[in-house]
Amino acid sequence: MSIQRSEFGKTSSGESVSLFILTNCHHQRVTITDYGAILVTVEVADRNGQVENVNLGYNDLSRYLERHPYLGSTVGRFCNRIARGKFQLDGHEYSLVINNGPNHLHGGTIGFDKQIWTSQTFEEQDHSGVRFALTSPDGQEGYPGTLQISAEYRWTDSNELVYQFRAVVLDKPTVLNLTNHAYWNLKGLNQGDVLDHELQLSCDHYVAVDETLIPTGEIADVRGTALDFREPHLIGERILELPATKGYDHCFVVNGQSGQLRTCAVAKNVASGRVMEVLTTQPGVQLYTGNHLGGGFSPHSGFCLETQHFPDSPNKPQFPSTRLNPGEEFSETTIHRFSVME
Repeated sequence: MSIQRSEFGKTSSGESVSLFILTNCHHQRVTITDYGAILVTVEVADRNGQVENVNLGYNDLSRYLERHPYLGSTVGRFCNRIARGKFQLDGHEYSLVINNGPNHLHGGTIGFDKQIWTSQTFEEQDHSGVRFALTSPDGQEGYPGTLQISAEYRWTDSNELVYQFRAVVLDKPTVLNLTNHAYWNLKGLNQGDVLDHELQLSCDHYVAVDETLIPTGEIADVRGTALDFREPHLIGERILELPATKGYDHCFVVNGQSGQLRTCAVAKNVASGRVMEVLTTQPGVQLYTGNHLGGGFSPHSGFCLETQHFPDSPNKPQFPSTRLNPGEEFSETTIHRFSVME
């Protein structure tokens, strides 16, 4: 394993931004930046040994400083949506930034994806990584509580990308929902759309939503719907059955015990032979097929599997809780395991 650090550029205020290159024994590598704790590239081999980047991103910092669709970003304080940007804790109503129609999305105007994190590198015999850290002050984007977060990214000799999020709140209860927002294309960057990718989800249910993608409160059965990926289906096979969203933008309930590491998804691309298995401790996974991608990319040129808690959980007491109290630790782990088809 090896790890290299280089300058990625400077922000408009002159702050230096670093790029970290993690290379394993197979000469396959991951690059990450401390701006937004963003996953920049994931370079893995196809069935012929050809190494290509399968993660949508940019090769220069300036594109990340502009508005972009959260490419590879570590998203918080609350990923996904909160209805009307409001929630209550202990009888007090909090108002957040409204930045997605009538709702709050992905932490607001200046979420974790638009801040520079501190960083510490580490190397072990079979993996290397970067431990990013950030403090979000009480009141930032309307959220209560001084929050200390770490996002640790590891790349292993087994071609596993492991990321672990931890957090504590110092002074008052808050809500928290963290994810990585990578877009994947197992054919390689700029190699066309992902509609020919085969996807299987270990999910019997999904979170039903209204026209603004806010949960109704119903946990619905996938059977008989275009959201049934219990057996493998091509992403594009039934995508036209979802005209309201122009594709998939749904949170699925991962089978098994929340808090336990288990498989939630397997994606394959026959053309390249690449396989990506996703395991997580999180209760849900948001499948987004880049329906309104932008940022220099065409619709459906990447897909997301954002492991997370359910959207609008602070307003849905029946959902797994996203409340974090002082003295408690938030901890969630996700693994992306890359291989090739036999």
